[in-house]
Amino acid sequence: MSAAHVAAHSSRTVTSSPSPSPSPSPSASPSPAGAEPTVTDPALVRRAVKAAALGNAMEWFDFGVYSYIAVTLGKVFFPSGNPTAQLLSTFGAFAAAFLVRPLGGLVFGPLGDRVGRQKVLALTMIMMAAGTFAIGLIPSYATIGVWAPVLLLVARLVQGFSTGGEYAGASTFIAEYAPDKRRGFLGSWLEFGTLAGYIGGAGLVTLMTALLSDGDLTSWGWRIPFLIAGPMGIVGLYLRMRLEETPAFAAEMAKAETNRPKVPLREMVTGQWRALLLCVGLVLVFNVTDYMLLSYMPSYLTSELEYDETHGLLVVLAVMALMMVVQPFAGALTDRVGRRPVIAAGCAGFLLLSVPALLLIRDGSLVAVGLGMAALGLLLVCFTASMPAALPALFPTRVRYGSLSIGFNVSVSLFGGTTPLVVTALIGATGDMMMPAYYMMAAAVVGGVAVWFMTESAGRPLPGSAPAADSR
Repeated sequence: MSAAHVAAHSSRTVTSSPSPSPSPSPSASPSPAGAEPTVTDPALVRRAVKAAALGNAMEWFDFGVYSYIAVTLGKVFFPSGNPTAQLLSTFGAFAAAFLVRPLGGLVFGPLGDRVGRQKVLALTMIMMAAGTFAIGLIPSYATIGVWAPVLLLVARLVQGFSTGGEYAGASTFIAEYAPDKRRGFLGSWLEFGTLAGYIGGAGLVTLMTALLSDGDLTSWGWRIPFLIAGPMGIVGLYLRMRLEETPAFAAEMAKAETNRPKVPLREMVTGQWRALLLCVGLVLVFNVTDYMLLSYMPSYLTSELEYDETHGLLVVLAVMALMMVVQPFAGALTDRVGRRPVIAAGCAGFLLLSVPALLLIRDGSLVAVGLGMAALGLLLVCFTASMPAALPALFPTRVRYGSLSIGFNVSVSLFGGTTPLVVTALIGATGDMMMPAYYMMAAAVVGGVAVWFMTESAGRPLPGSAPAADSR
């Protein structure tokens, strides 16, 4: 058995899913007719999943750290004497990373379709680790003046640029390695990494805040979480460098006698316009609800409902731990019943239950807040368990990394990353504290339309790829 896959004429006969393949959309090429199945080594698949999930965990570790240590960073890098101005400046540097994500997607996505997924994912891992690690080394404003916030902004831009190629590449990598009948289960571990990274980052900041004095936290303690990214990056890079290219991309490369020709950007966009629209709609509902729960709700509990900050954070972390437990089971469910029913259930749930859940949260008691947050968290699992397998299946192998990077990052930057800002502005303009629920309901409608038009992909080969099964 080779490092990427064994020959289809292995002693074990492999067949594709008995379900007939649906008619392909105009933007996606069907699987090659009569193509011999690819047989994947389960050990290699597990390594691929671990390597991809660790990068996602590192991205959200930084997100959790930066979000919950923002007040301290404001004192270190923006000492204006005005706490509000400090916090706004800190989150301004944080938001800048979202502005360059589409640029990163435009660079890394097409590059991944040309030179390979593994090489680009190794590069994004290096850049993410370097950007996060560099923040921990930047001198304070008191030491180097205005260069301190400038260097912080540069580090955040490096992080955002590399992140633009991370999620699409990681989900593509897992999807192309996974057997057709287990793609949902294996892909769900990517978002398991997201939750683990966020819990790790936010939990570490909470622990440090409890153990260190304000003076120690401001002078040196804040650096520790960022410096941890160095060893994490080395481990992640080691795992990714040990992997070979995905079977689907290797087969695509084999079609050409030399290196693959460059795929025009026009082909990735206009040639995939229908799939891109579906991608934007699916990512919109996925990320609006994701950022609403994991990023905005702690602030909503504290600033809008005057809830205790520590209790609010602990509730969010507990909900994320619950999501981690459910995540793999939900991923396996998508393999049995399909991606569309699970995503549709999430959209229907947010449409019907967002208002009741937010009313529970506004009740203020710990039990009510916990129940409301848990309801939203379990609905969010419908997306976190489905999307890593559903999104790559929208595009053919030839343009999968590039088109997915473009669609995903445009949607995240326009709708997901702006969710806290937009909802805060809507509450300020209308005075209606139920705006978070209405915003999630609107996102659910958009997601529901996208689900209606998407093709079921569970148990079927990826567009443009041969059927895939494992060797067990």
